Amino acid sequence: MITVIDQAVQARLIASVPETSAIRASLRYSRNDPFAVRVSFPPVASLDGSEVEWTFGRELLAGGLRGPAGHGDVHLWPYGPDRTVLELHAPEGMAMVQFDTSDLRRFLQRTYELVPQGCESRHLELDEDLAALLRDV
Repeated sequence: MITVIDQAVQARLIASVPETSAIRASLRYSRNDPFAVRVSFPPVASLDGSEVEWTFGRELLAGGLRGPAGHGDVHLWPYGPDRTVLELHAPEGMAMVQFDTSDLRRFLQRTYELVPQGCESRHLELDEDLAALLRDV
């Protein structure tokens, strides 16, 4: 049974100049963390030359496909009928990345097939997580 979804996508890093830079990114969803999605960017997309991963709510992704969504460090919004913008804020600065909306919708649909919307809490392993937390204290 599948427990993790990985999907490679094409993204466009939006720079302060009119040009954009195409980069490969990876979307990831795991049944073990059913409320979250992850997006990873290759080292060429970062200031320090290391891979960068951001984690945010699956609900935020769904909301950002319909209209402006997000608070704090992660924001998403539609950009015309075919693109979605992901805006990321960190102490080092801010980045804006465009994705094909169809790629994000396809990924989101795959996550719903793995863990249906509204059923996320059934996949949490609270006893194991609590035991691990208490071991670390």
